[in-house]
Amino acid sequence: MSMHLLRMLLLLYTAAVTFTGAIAAASTNPLQVELPETVKKQGEFFTVRVSGTSSKPALWFMERSYSMFRQPDSSWRAMVPVENLTKPGSYALRIKTENSEQKVPVQVKANNRKIQYIKLDPSKQGLKATETEKLRVKTALQTESPEKLYTGAFLRPSPGRTSSLFGLKRSYNGAPVESYHKGIDISAPLGTPVKSTAKGRIVLCGTVNEGFRVHGNTVVIDHGQGLTTIYMHLHAITVKEWQNVEKGEVIGTVGHTGISTAPHLHWGTYLYGTSVDPQLFEGKTY
Repeated sequence: MSMHLLRMLLLLYTAAVTFTGAIAAASTNPLQVELPETVKKQGEFFTVRVSGTSSKPALWFMERSYSMFRQPDSSWRAMVPVENLTKPGSYALRIKTENSEQKVPVQVKANNRKIQYIKLDPSKQGLKATETEKLRVKTALQTESPEKLYTGAFLRPSPGRTSSLFGLKRSYNGAPVESYHKGIDISAPLGTPVKSTAKGRIVLCGTVNEGFRVHGNTVVIDHGQGLTTIYMHLHAITVKEWQNVEKGEVIGTVGHTGISTAPHLHWGTYLYGTSVDPQLFEGKTY
């Protein structure tokens, strides 16, 4: 056997061993799922991070799929909402890639929020949301742009007292409970500046003149990766749709439009179109 042929055989053997070793290493490298907290209350959210895969993982919770978004460290992340009316109990998050699947047990607990009885002025009684209002708000709140626009801690959008908490079940003028409060109310004088809680892009500016009878003058901001915020009952709107805004930029003023008992700001935070408690964000970094 010639030396040249011998060298070729040795190179082929070495390459085969290296390739086989790489496959073995890949097959023993399990999907890495990080879930810092596995117990959440109604209206909160799970933060799920997946690494060890270059392909986008599929994620399910309570039979609904959620997009995972690429992070600077090459991991994938999703903040999965627990809807306020979710029945307390045991559930699972299911994460799947082409070569691996994991189920992570989680638990949902009750937030024990009370019923809030609201007395509406006769001029506000009987107001119903228009189809245009409902469709435009729903579409805006379900925005899922892939880029994470927000950084640092979230701001409180307006000074003032928190006059109503997230998750309170509501009865209007003694009627049966049919809904819950999907944000917090901040009581403030008419005309108080309202600021964006974080950097983002305006995806909705809706006005009473356009049929926003319940929400009143409303702004929705997309902050990226499934997170949106809503600002309702505004007196004035000072931004335009598709405008980029910085954290702390004034977007309008506190008002008394729509279904409102007094001048205040309704501030809501949404993940994948599902409302979660805004107080989980105020002053926090994610």
